[in-house]
Amino acid sequence: MTTHHRHRPQAALVYNPIKVDERHLRARVRELSKDAGWEHPAFYPTTIDDAGQGLTREALARGVDVVLVAGGDGTVRAVAEAIAGSGVPLAIIPSGTGNLLARNLTLPLSDPDAMIRAAFGEHRHPIDIGWAEITRLGGEKSEHAFVVLAGIGLDADMIANTRSDLKKTVGWIAYVDGAARSLAKAQAFRTVYQVDDGRLNSAKVHSVLFANCGTLPAGIELVPDASIADGRLDIAVIQPTGVFGWLNVWRKIWWDNSVLRRSRVGRRALEHHRRNAAVHYFHGEAVEAATTAPIPVQIDGDEFGEAVRVTCRVDAGALLLALPAGHPIDRL
Repeated sequence: MTTHHRHRPQAALVYNPIKVDERHLRARVRELSKDAGWEHPAFYPTTIDDAGQGLTREALARGVDVVLVAGGDGTVRAVAEAIAGSGVPLAIIPSGTGNLLARNLTLPLSDPDAMIRAAFGEHRHPIDIGWAEITRLGGEKSEHAFVVLAGIGLDADMIANTRSDLKKTVGWIAYVDGAARSLAKAQAFRTVYQVDDGRLNSAKVHSVLFANCGTLPAGIELVPDASIADGRLDIAVIQPTGVFGWLNVWRKIWWDNSVLRRSRVGRRALEHHRRNAAVHYFHGEAVEAATTAPIPVQIDGDEFGEAVRVTCRVDAGALLLALPAGHPIDRL
């Protein structure tokens, strides 16, 4: 690896020029870098051919002291994939429609300067990253990182059915339209799954989700117990039966997870609820799910084609985050 020797530290900004105000963002990074006494930053705009992985590796080879990322969830995922395990801090500047990782970390969504300053500060905290190995029908395998969640089944089909033009105009709400399109033709599929070295489970499901963290926009707690810093993955198996089964999914994810859990009285009420057979939760360091036919896969909100097997594992503490001074970490 080639490094550049400097008297002062240097930052790199990897950004998606379609998702940000390029001129303004670069100017603010330059100005705040200068204010902190750092070297002139290095800039790496993403391209069609490089979503951020290669650019981040270039920045690391340059010997930068921190990497800032600005773009959608896909850009954040790509940069995180390349920087994982390097020990170089990552500062996330929320810029896309979802900002899923930033939301789960409760980062300031409308104050980019706060996250830019965090890059030049001293507050650092490690979090986990997930890795998903996808096996195609012909046996071809590939492994990809995820910072929020990966999934096989209806969730991936929903993303595929989300209109890009609608997403640009109304943001994450466009996924509601995608969900409606997917539910109209949703079909269960047979899967065999195993968590860690536990027993094999066979079930007809609509989705299997592998979560590093579990909060979605609008405060929806898809996987309420998921922690991004506990060294494990949380798995949600969605298996409704009929119309009432989908009502149970809605009740579990929206009412139980996202409303009742937020109050002491609500949590007490949940203790007396009957077990919800439409949604099952597990957790472990690794999980594998295999299907009898190719099923759509998504990773952090991006389509990844179809697979007959997904094997996920957690890499505990592999991402070192740059956070604003005093940012609470007890809820991570």
